[in-house]
Amino acid sequence: MAGLVNNLLILFLIFQNSCLAFRSPLSVFKRYKDSAKSHSNECLGSNRQLVPLSLSDFALDIRMPGVTPKQSDTYLCMSVRLPVEEEAYVVDFKPHASMDTVHHMLLFGCNNPSSDEDSWDCDGGTCTDTSNILYAWARNAPPTRLPKGVGFKVGGEEGSKYFVLQVHYGDVSAFKDKHKDCSGVTLHLTNQKQPMIAGMYLMMSMDTVIPPGEKAVNADIACSYKMYPMHVFAYRVHTHHLGKVVSGYRVRDGQWTLIGRQSPQLPQAFYPVENPVEIKYGDTLAARCLFTGEGRSSKTFIGGTASDEMCNFYIMYYMEAKHAVSYKTCTRNIDPEMFKNIPQEANIPIPVKPDMTMVHGHHEEAKSGDTVSVMQQPKRDEEEVLDQGDFYSLISKLLGEREDVVHVHKYNPTEKAESDLVAEIANVVQKKDLGWPDAREFSNKDERANAILVRDRIHKFHRLESTLRPPENRHLALQPPKPGSGNWEKERTGDLNIEEVVDWPGINLKLGQVSGLALDSNSNLVIFHRGDHVWDANSFDSGYIYQQKGLGPIKESTILVLDPNSSAVLHSTGRNLFYLPHGLSIDHNGNYWVTDVALHQVFKLASNGAESPLLSFGRAFQPGSDKNHFCQPTDVAVDPVTGNIYVSDGYCNSRIVQFSPNGMFVMQWGEESSLGQTKPGQFSIPHSLTLVSDFGQLCVADRENGRIQCFKPETGEFIKEIRHPLFGREVFAVSYAPGGLLFAVNGKPYPGDTVPVQAFVMNFSTGEIIDTFIPLRKNFEMPHDIVASDDRTVYVGDAHANTVWKFASPEKAEAVIEARLTNKPMSKELLKKEEKHPVVQQASTGVSVVLITTLLIIPIVVLLAIAVFIRWRKTRIYGADAEHKLDSSSGGILGKFRGKGGGGLNLGNFFASRAGYSRKGFDRLSTEGSDQEKDEDDATDSEEEDAVPHPPAIPPSS
Repeated sequence: MAGLVNNLLILFLIFQNSCLAFRSPLSVFKRYKDSAKSHSNECLGSNRQLVPLSLSDFALDIRMPGVTPKQSDTYLCMSVRLPVEEEAYVVDFKPHASMDTVHHMLLFGCNNPSSDEDSWDCDGGTCTDTSNILYAWARNAPPTRLPKGVGFKVGGEEGSKYFVLQVHYGDVSAFKDKHKDCSGVTLHLTNQKQPMIAGMYLMMSMDTVIPPGEKAVNADIACSYKMYPMHVFAYRVHTHHLGKVVSGYRVRDGQWTLIGRQSPQLPQAFYPVENPVEIKYGDTLAARCLFTGEGRSSKTFIGGTASDEMCNFYIMYYMEAKHAVSYKTCTRNIDPEMFKNIPQEANIPIPVKPDMTMVHGHHEEAKSGDTVSVMQQPKRDEEEVLDQGDFYSLISKLLGEREDVVHVHKYNPTEKAESDLVAEIANVVQKKDLGWPDAREFSNKDERANAILVRDRIHKFHRLESTLRPPENRHLALQPPKPGSGNWEKERTGDLNIEEVVDWPGINLKLGQVSGLALDSNSNLVIFHRGDHVWDANSFDSGYIYQQKGLGPIKESTILVLDPNSSAVLHSTGRNLFYLPHGLSIDHNGNYWVTDVALHQVFKLASNGAESPLLSFGRAFQPGSDKNHFCQPTDVAVDPVTGNIYVSDGYCNSRIVQFSPNGMFVMQWGEESSLGQTKPGQFSIPHSLTLVSDFGQLCVADRENGRIQCFKPETGEFIKEIRHPLFGREVFAVSYAPGGLLFAVNGKPYPGDTVPVQAFVMNFSTGEIIDTFIPLRKNFEMPHDIVASDDRTVYVGDAHANTVWKFASPEKAEAVIEARLTNKPMSKELLKKEEKHPVVQQASTGVSVVLITTLLIIPIVVLLAIAVFIRWRKTRIYGADAEHKLDSSSGGILGKFRGKGGGGLNLGNFFASRAGYSRKGFDRLSTEGSDQEKDEDDATDSEEEDAVPHPPAIPPSS
């Protein structure tokens, strides 16, 4: 026994030491020192960018490598790679800069810096991918320290791998002696998981105009908050010389709660909120900047130079790690009338002593504020070619330091605030810069200045226009839109917003792979799912013959009818009928039409629960391509007027098949896509169907061609195609809602692609995208079907996340939440139905008890298992034959565990810290053939039918 204990102790020590060696910053420091690029830094006198602080903590010094800006309003950038691959958390910021030389600094987190040079002009951009602001500094702001238990998450699989420092040198007169600048910031990082993740919310005005001589001018910003709770712990204000006071508030039920109020002429640091402020779903965030136009002889606009102004209110917040969003923006004023009730303090300037005001950086403005003229703007060549990099710097200056706005929109256009922001950028630039009435008025003597200005602004607008598309589609900017293809700039200006109904409990349903959705005549949601069956790499052979018939049909109900509000199961059917469910639709008589890709069949079922089909199409388990066979059919649509039946067929056929109401074959159309450019009527997996009743068309989600094709259902005549860069390479499902709206979902991006997985709302007539949306809870993994109701309620089913989300317009979502908050009692009948169908499993307090018990038991079980194994191993040594048997059986067991669940139990996540957070005691702050579309291991399409050659034609069955 003593030997057993010794063995266990040795195993434990080895495990502990290996973990410490992996996580220790000392080892990190050595790796980083060997691999980090050497910066020519004449200011530091040392090249030690990384300094270990403890076993889990380290400091990272990020400094400009000895630069000398040559002209005012220069933006310079440099990057530093995160020295660890695993997750880390930034918990402290220490600035190294003086406002004598630096106007402001911004620290971004991203994965692809715009340059690998030691430093570069930020006109070339900061990052080529999504970037988030982690830190901002100006006006000699002191260090920023986050509350205990809160950190900015970086590294790992999802976090930023690089830090990019952007320094704005406002006035370069301090560099007359040609000294070199090494301004920057030191980060304190830890690899200890933080229970709360920090983020930044930026509120900014974009279209404020300050008339000359005006004593008081207000810039108001307000947005509704539609996410999980965030807790505000610090704020920062920013304007230029004309700003007098900036105030931010939370507005709830008409009550204004102060977040922070400060003079922008004081050090522009992050200050702690006096009282903790929680922002919840339905609240409104509001901010006001108070300016004066006194001392100016011409209008002042939002911009980034000494003659312009800015109105920014930064909110630093934390959220629970599982719901955390690292960056949010607000650039609109959704309710100007509400500002009639803003507290009077927002209209009262904060007195500032002269010795506290800024005298450098933008000090030329103070000296000659009354003589500022647009003639001071640098002259541009009329034929100047504007590249993509110029735009990022422009937006950074034009919108008040928000260089990553366009990155966020460009690569994550489903983020609501960012989408609206870029639409507003286009709107503002067009109005303000291209002749917005009363935006610029000049006397005759300023005619030349006006001409220069307008030309300058037109260049800015074209920069915007030419870069608001993914790089590979930039050449489309100068081409007129094709019919049905829409215009990208106009797509963002729709007034319809779709957001998740965050209190809808249906997300907690216990489901298998969700393959189909539909709505019945009572607007109840009908779900078609696969129960305990999974479509994976072993499901079919190269001839598309189902290989898992031995499992038998799915024993549980595969069709569930849910109450749209409570998600209670009202009715269920579909037991012992299906092997691999796929498409679902409901006809005008309430009958269910479904497809099964394993059976290669289509069925019509009564909605009254009868467990035998009313009609069957195709031959069970027999793939084929004639009028009596299908090959993995995907969806069905039934014309409510004619009763004609349309089947999309499918994964291994590329056709649409039409049947009469009594099930007789009528016709078919479609062919496999040709190499190169696909033609109308060609398909690569026609995956989803929807009848557009208002226009008499049948639309098909042509999945692998990344487009939607629409036809005349009676003849199969091609009418139009809808294709967008935002679709990416795949369109999985499409649904039409009466009134002219078309809804769709795309597929998971391929490796290297930047288009996110998301859902779309389109104007059917024009094909323009009105809105895009994603869930707040969980994430889209492989959204497989979508259905929309007349009142714009939308449901999306995911075949990887095994869940269904409910979305609605904000007004409807608020009404639903309000109804749920009234806690209306559920009828006894409904309660009985819920008890009868325990498929809905809500979260309960019992989960915590089970989790804690499991956490306590697992270590004991592991230790006992190790002990038994060592003991058994010793006794086995004397039997070679037994050992041979052990190896064989072990291999078999291990083989089973190397399959789909090969990832195993992630103990790091399982034992994640649940420690409580205390808001007290922090330092003063001053500043996706199977429907497993992409195999994440090999990044290939794992729909098995695409990975093998098509089978030979099967002759008609007798």
